[in-house]
Amino acid sequence: MNKKTLVLGASLKPNRYSNYAIQRLVANHVDTVAFGLKSGTISGVKIDTELVPYKGIHTVTLYLSPKKQKSYYDYIVSLNPKRVIFNPGTENPELFAILKANNIFFEAACTLVLLATNQY
Repeated sequence: MNKKTLVLGASLKPNRYSNYAIQRLVANHVDTVAFGLKSGTISGVKIDTELVPYKGIHTVTLYLSPKKQKSYYDYIVSLNPKRVIFNPGTENPELFAILKANNIFFEAACTLVLLATNQY
């Protein structure tokens, strides 16, 4: 099953976890889209700098601090994902409550670990 994933907070810097997550998602044949502040490409995935109303998003994986997430709350909910992954350091009780109210599953986990252990 292909779990189309949006990497929210993608970075072109190769030492960032969001960058590595995109590489690992692609290597695991997961249909991947990305949003970040700077446009570019990582492993063939174009980083969008404008919020695109993607269709069929299964998972949103967050690489934004809770403070920076606020302006994306409505956007995340509008995508109606099946789940949102809060990577280490992105946990946000305010967004947890919003997702719960909209019946969107969420988990505090590491995308890289989930992929490495075949739990994605």
